[in-house]
Amino acid sequence: MNDEHPPVDFWTALLRGWHGRCPRCNTGRLFGSYLKMKSRCDSCDLALEPFRADDAPAYFTIFIVGHIVVPLVLVVERWGTEPPLWVHALLWLPLSVGLALVLLPRIKGAVIALLWAQKIAAPKAATGSLDPSA
Repeated sequence: MNDEHPPVDFWTALLRGWHGRCPRCNTGRLFGSYLKMKSRCDSCDLALEPFRADDAPAYFTIFIVGHIVVPLVLVVERWGTEPPLWVHALLWLPLSVGLALVLLPRIKGAVIALLWAQKIAAPKAATGSLDPSA
């Protein structure tokens, strides 16, 4: 089946994953729901299950959200009128949660696409060998 699809460069695969699309065909969806990855692409039948993102998307999301929110907190604290803690809570908690909810599926899709592009498949549980269908 790999012969039927033209080769995909690294950045194209990453961008397709970011948009929640199959990194190989760009037609099928990576997720069946918010973060539940499909086992196979509906369009090109690419086995997606061997490309497990595990905890990487959560770490990258925390890293990015932290690097956006913490400087903003410091700017408001420094150049604001030193607002009370409840103002900080009203500002930064919704922003942090909202950013995390927006970024997490996109980063997970990009990580899955990265794993596919670099052919980093998880070993099969039963045999310990890599999935040849990837």
